[in-house]
Amino acid sequence: MRRQRKTKILATLGPASSGEEMVEKLVLAGADVFRLNFSHGAHADHKERLDIIRNLEQKLGRPIGVLADLQGPKIRIGTFADGPVRLEKGARFRLDLDETPGDISRVSLPHPQVIQSLETGTNLLLDDGKLKLEVTATSKTHVDCTVITGGKLSDRKGVNIPNALIRMSPLTDKDRRDLDYALELGVDWVALSFVQRPEDIAEIKKIVAGRAGVMAKIEKPAAIEHLTDIIELSDAVMVARGDLGVELPVQEVPVIQKKIIGLAKEAGKPVVVATQMLESMISSPVPTRAEVTDVANAIYDGTDAVMLSAESAAGEFPVEAVTMMNDIAEETENDPNYRTIMAAKHSGLEATTADAISAAATQVARTIGASAIVTYTTSGSTALRAARERGETPVLALTPSLTTARRLALVWGLHCVHTDDAENFADMVGKACNIAFSEDFAQPGERIVIMAGVPFGTPGSTNILRIAWVGEKPLQST
Repeated sequence: MRRQRKTKILATLGPASSGEEMVEKLVLAGADVFRLNFSHGAHADHKERLDIIRNLEQKLGRPIGVLADLQGPKIRIGTFADGPVRLEKGARFRLDLDETPGDISRVSLPHPQVIQSLETGTNLLLDDGKLKLEVTATSKTHVDCTVITGGKLSDRKGVNIPNALIRMSPLTDKDRRDLDYALELGVDWVALSFVQRPEDIAEIKKIVAGRAGVMAKIEKPAAIEHLTDIIELSDAVMVARGDLGVELPVQEVPVIQKKIIGLAKEAGKPVVVATQMLESMISSPVPTRAEVTDVANAIYDGTDAVMLSAESAAGEFPVEAVTMMNDIAEETENDPNYRTIMAAKHSGLEATTADAISAAATQVARTIGASAIVTYTTSGSTALRAARERGETPVLALTPSLTTARRLALVWGLHCVHTDDAENFADMVGKACNIAFSEDFAQPGERIVIMAGVPFGTPGSTNILRIAWVGEKPLQST
């Protein structure tokens, strides 16, 4: 089960990929982490899929991460009395709290917090940006608008508000129920939609209380303004290009994507690039050349993971989509320029022992031509620092915590192994050599670099760097 790439693949499960046989095919094709999309499906569906993943994890002996993606608030208009209407450019149109079916002059927007957050001059984008309105007058119960870009408008279309900070929690009542259930199931990551401020992350982290990693989905322009603080508070971030591409001019999305990836890497936080990566593979067995280039560019930027949404959840070719993602990653990482780019974009070190040891391990491994870096980690922090180096040498993360192993499955370059912690120095070396051999990372006579901490089993105590030879035969397991 050794991957021949360092970038991870996050695949969404859905109607096209729910069965045990299909999920196993996706793992064998390259999926490292699975996404349960709580915008769709019942709780029982998500439990069934998680049970399949956990059973498969036992069968394959490989930690598999699970991400619960919360829906977040969906701002939608109400309904129309006589079917769709056509709004003409320059016309007046009202959005209000009255849930009476609308007409050519008005429609309900049943979100008081949204109505009360809008200001004169704010732009509203309806139906994924196909229509554009500008707010001309406000009150506590309605806003009056002028149609800037007209078109047909029908029931329950979505509303995006790019340039306003909406005074509402990203956690709806549905999200809170879903979050409680996801944590009860034992998911490894929780993704929060509609993040606008650092306080949104603080709110969900209080509820999660360390039971899962919290991933901030960056999809609102307001989040870009607070990006550094949001990344600092989050355990990981996602470049959610769907709504981001609606609420920002599309030509700005690539620049924002690179900025998010760069800041996340600098902070040592995992980063995922998502949305429409291989969109055409929903109905085609091969992607467009532009999609392949898009995936490769995210990998060149050093993202930890690339994500498949409808391609694996509802598409006709889920296995082919994962296989293609795997092949693109392998080919990109085999490009000599990839290593040059990773070295050029290396983040500065923090003044910590873990950073110093991680940087030294990467340098030593490169100098002596080590086959692998083996890091012992309990909380995962040491392995995250090793991954932050974006080094050429493969990294094995050995941890006594299955929860940690599953979370780290998302992280660039880490091959996670759930094993007992080292008891002493001899055990530390023996176990590292055994696992490097058994996991096909090092052969007899080759050298490995070991990172660990004393006292053994103490989180955050990384203070040892050791070079070891893999014996002619695997050492006796301890």
